Amino acid sequence: MNARARPTLRIVVLAAGFSARLGRPKALARVRGSSLIRRTIRLLAPLAAERIIVVIPQRAARAREELRGMRVDLVANPHRAGGLSTSVRRGLTAGRYSAALLMLPVDLVHLQRRDLERMITRWSGARRRVIARRVAEHGGTPVILPRWLWPRALGISGDRGLRQLLSELSPVHVSLLPVASAGFDVDTAQDLVLARRRWRAADQVRAVCTKR
Repeated sequence: MNARARPTLRIVVLAAGFSARLGRPKALARVRGSSLIRRTIRLLAPLAAERIIVVIPQRAARAREELRGMRVDLVANPHRAGGLSTSVRRGLTAGRYSAALLMLPVDLVHLQRRDLERMITRWSGARRRVIARRVAEHGGTPVILPRWLWPRALGISGDRGLRQLLSELSPVHVSLLPVASAGFDVDTAQDLVLARRRWRAADQVRAVCTKR
């Protein structure tokens, strides 16, 4: 897909969480030799017409170093103790001149670009609709938020604010899409171990196929 065809859509990566269950910053957790934050930006780069907005903690020297030389705008969140909604609000403010924002967390380790392309294509055909990953009967991230929804989104609070906002919208305003590759996120040390095992297994399968 040609990023130049959608200059009004901007991407926001939410990477300012405390990662309390993991015990260390999940953005810096490494899988296949790359940090999650760097892998995420590499995945998104071909989709981004403008610099990707990355919301990070106020003091995040290592995250800044990981993203050195990449086309990103780093936005510090000094209020992250207030939950995920504070990062959403920071992202909305940073991307306020866009027509819509594609928002996603940094920990979707198996996310595939083709799934995001499907979401963007759906939004391109209905730019006033919210495009979100289907989670049961509700919407979750990744999500594309059109501008008309931002005043309401700026009023969310806590960690469940965005999901609650999506659940309150009329079905005529929302398109829910299955995004299979976004179904696994890294919340705990066990999740990280499992993610690494899955990548190793995938690498082994590719190596066998290549030998054939």
